[in-house]
Amino acid sequence: MISPFLVLAIGTCLTNSFVPEKEKDPNYWRQQAQETLKYALKLQKLNTNVAKNVIMFLGDGMGVSTVTAARILKGQLHHNSGEETRLEMDKFPFVALSKTYNTNAQVPDSAGTATAYLCGVKANEGTVGVSAATERTRCNTTQGNEVTSILRWAKDAGKSVGIVTTTRVNHATPSAAYAHSADRDWYSDNEMPPEALSQGCKDIAYQLIHNIRDIDVIMGGGRKYMYPKNRTDVEYELDEKARGTRLDGLDLISIWKSFKPRHKHSHYVWNRTELLALDPSRVDYLLGLFEPGDMQYELNRNNLTDPSLSEMVEVALRILTKNPKGFFLLVEGGRIDHGHHEGKAKQALHEAVEMDQAIGRAGAMTSQRDTLTVVTADHSHVFTFGGYTPRGNSIFGLAPMVSDTDKKPFTAILYGNGPGYKVVDGERENVSMVDYAHNNYQAQSAVPLRHETHGGEDVAIFAKGPMAHLLHGVHEQNYIPHVMAYASCIGANLDHCASASSTGSPAPGPLLLPLALLPLSTLF
Repeated sequence: MISPFLVLAIGTCLTNSFVPEKEKDPNYWRQQAQETLKYALKLQKLNTNVAKNVIMFLGDGMGVSTVTAARILKGQLHHNSGEETRLEMDKFPFVALSKTYNTNAQVPDSAGTATAYLCGVKANEGTVGVSAATERTRCNTTQGNEVTSILRWAKDAGKSVGIVTTTRVNHATPSAAYAHSADRDWYSDNEMPPEALSQGCKDIAYQLIHNIRDIDVIMGGGRKYMYPKNRTDVEYELDEKARGTRLDGLDLISIWKSFKPRHKHSHYVWNRTELLALDPSRVDYLLGLFEPGDMQYELNRNNLTDPSLSEMVEVALRILTKNPKGFFLLVEGGRIDHGHHEGKAKQALHEAVEMDQAIGRAGAMTSQRDTLTVVTADHSHVFTFGGYTPRGNSIFGLAPMVSDTDKKPFTAILYGNGPGYKVVDGERENVSMVDYAHNNYQAQSAVPLRHETHGGEDVAIFAKGPMAHLLHGVHEQNYIPHVMAYASCIGANLDHCASASSTGSPAPGPLLLPLALLPLSTLF
């Protein structure tokens, strides 16, 4: 039961909050609903074209509460109250829910989930590109249990493929697209135990360069894992933590260059200036590594050295769209997750807004007629916002009342656990005494932890384009790549495709049968 004190405080605040004049008229809401209804009725005409192109946007840690908060932030950045704003993903016509658990974990990690939504097989926590028969850290359980990803299926069908991320390119999410590893943390051989090395397992950076040698576009962070131990970084010459890590002495950048045919135009870039100076029409292969480790948060980004996610996506698309057979592009807003782990909600939400901008940029460069776009998350976080805040309240602001228990104010944003747990003189910290609007403010949490944890609830899947309607309800997470492959006529399930050329790639045109007439077995 809410105390009378809180009822009075909330009621006073909400009464005084701003309500747009048009929203006071019932006809405003009725007309809005009718327009939405008309749009929904149009969706009865399903898009059953073959998806020439597939773009997957993965917001790492972007649970539903993060989506909602990012929506409000996006609106407030445009000087609106925020709640009524539409994210680019909000405009997608089909929405589903994804069950994120790993085979051995109720609350998952980003490696097992990446294996699910890229390879179509659920896996153990901490493992990438392998089935649940592989146990984390045990190299000798890897062989024979490798599973391939939709990126590999697309490449085998003659399509161009790309990976764009704000994390290291050998981090959990991107690595499941090309690597098979019993441990997500084996970034280079420096991070691997001697036993794993002696048993023949390869680090993830090595696998990036060697497993699928013709990935057309790779962009993100992770320079230091490509160079020999203690090699000075090109950007941070005095920073020892930025130096190369490899014990095998390999220069993987040089190896990457050597694998490319001489008649093709291959480019390695390490800063934004070099990237934007490229003529995409004259680029066949691109490797861009813009930081030694993960890329900087969007709020901290150096506009001279680091490109934004939107800029990377635009360059990637200009390169990939040259292939008449189409492309598959994986885009990760990876530092949403990092912001949450650090309890820095402002960093996390600005990362989510930037990813939404990248979604809009991709939408402007492609067509729903032949491009399936899927936006989802790997998992959620124990991030929430509440406190009966009034309309237009800053998403980073205070709730409209103080606690009826300790008589102290609190921010609308809170975490269930994490580094924001602070006790001062035996009591909860008074947030009015700190700068809770600071970029790196750590929101208060209920349980003290050095790093906030993932959440276990379902996450959203947004879809538009050919066969987007197949994402329609509550699904196991590993269902997602099967839909993308079905839509684009790649992978093992090709019975429904209109026709195939001698190279095995689908010819454009509608499917032979309406979805309702297809045997259920062809959908899985």
